[in-house]
Amino acid sequence: MKILFVEPAIFLSAFAMTLTSPLTTQYVYRRIWEETGNYTFSSDSNISECEKNKSSPIFAFQEEVQKKVSRFNLQMDISGLIPGLVSTFILLSISDHYGRKFPMILSSVGVLATSVWLCLLCYFAFPFQLLIASTFVGAFCGNYTTFWGACFAYIVDQCKEHKQKTIRIAIIDFLVGLVTGLTGLLSGYFIRGLGFGWSFLIIAVSLAVNLIYILFFLGDPVKEFSSQNVTMSCSEGFKNLFYRTYMLFKNASSKRRFLLCLLLFTMITYFFVVIGIGPIFILYELDSPLCWNEVFIGYGSALNSASFLTSFLGIWLFSYCMEDIHMAFIGIFTTMTGMAMTAFAKTTLMMFLARAPFLFAVVPFSVLRSMLSKVVHSTEQGTLFACIAFLETLGGVTAVSTFNGIYSVTVAWYPGFTFLLSAGLLLLPAISLCVVKCISWNEGSYELLIQEESSEDNRS
Repeated sequence: MKILFVEPAIFLSAFAMTLTSPLTTQYVYRRIWEETGNYTFSSDSNISECEKNKSSPIFAFQEEVQKKVSRFNLQMDISGLIPGLVSTFILLSISDHYGRKFPMILSSVGVLATSVWLCLLCYFAFPFQLLIASTFVGAFCGNYTTFWGACFAYIVDQCKEHKQKTIRIAIIDFLVGLVTGLTGLLSGYFIRGLGFGWSFLIIAVSLAVNLIYILFFLGDPVKEFSSQNVTMSCSEGFKNLFYRTYMLFKNASSKRRFLLCLLLFTMITYFFVVIGIGPIFILYELDSPLCWNEVFIGYGSALNSASFLTSFLGIWLFSYCMEDIHMAFIGIFTTMTGMAMTAFAKTTLMMFLARAPFLFAVVPFSVLRSMLSKVVHSTEQGTLFACIAFLETLGGVTAVSTFNGIYSVTVAWYPGFTFLLSAGLLLLPAISLCVVKCISWNEGSYELLIQEESSEDNRS
């Protein structure tokens, strides 16, 4: 008897993802620090290896390290762009007919292999530049975006009512937030108490357990429903893959097609800014004048992750008194405020206070996914989430690469410029959402519109 309960897999994947990101960034930072100059990185001090006096030679050295880390992150993200795009799009699109488990399994194998390679890299002190090769190879199996897209499609398959979709997706975001918050809080202690090698090993073990659960315990109702489909050749399947994506837009009425494009644009532009600025937080906190150590960085990551919890509570409360679109507006404008405050944070207290406006930063992600799922047919959910995941992969890698490039250029004269830029860019999804509101967004009306289109298709 299989279990139709994807939450344990999400729990383990969120733990691994949250722990991998800060550990990898700080591991590369220390390796570059030690290999660039003759300065030894001390891991026992209560502050990071950081110089605040601009006339000191160490200050110029740390600025050079910041630039090198940012550029290396750029190279690593670009290396996985093309294979990640192709694999994400194909895996999630075919999940409509071959089940949601397949992309979950393959992407889990990819991140597990990358995690094992991180353990070996750390233990044997291989050149850290080999991370670029592992990222490239691992991306062929998909990535975390592929995994999340399959999980969201899996959940939407089980939801019958539109409001249930919003709440269920918000619950998943809450679960992810709870895990990432605790993991982020403990990440500094993982580094200080266990070191990088054992920490990477813990990540690999959790991903292995996750893969076992998906393979042997998780059911797949879509695969069971689609098992009667006629087997087609590989070339026919590949053509059918792009044909379904094309028909997702072609079969929709002009108003629904325009709405679908607007909502996709809103989500991806918001995703571009929020995901792109994420890695910059750690570099910004390591640099002068904050000079945070790994423990304080863990506290900051935990506060960032707390937005998952507060966003869930916000959606749960706001859903009784306002529409989805108004919740999305709240999330975008509060995030914009947080970006602006971070740009001017020069003390630890101000940096912690700047996290407060990010309390509803996750709300637009949950709400916009729900809004998108309401304007397509139930048989198009996998194709829709494939489009979202494809755009998120493209937008995520492009965003991280872009923001890392901008930060490496501007860190010497004004490190907070990247955050001011991100605050300005958030005007784009806000304006797009205003247009959606102007064309009279109403959940019930689009449900009726879909039903009418389905009736016309059946008659024809």
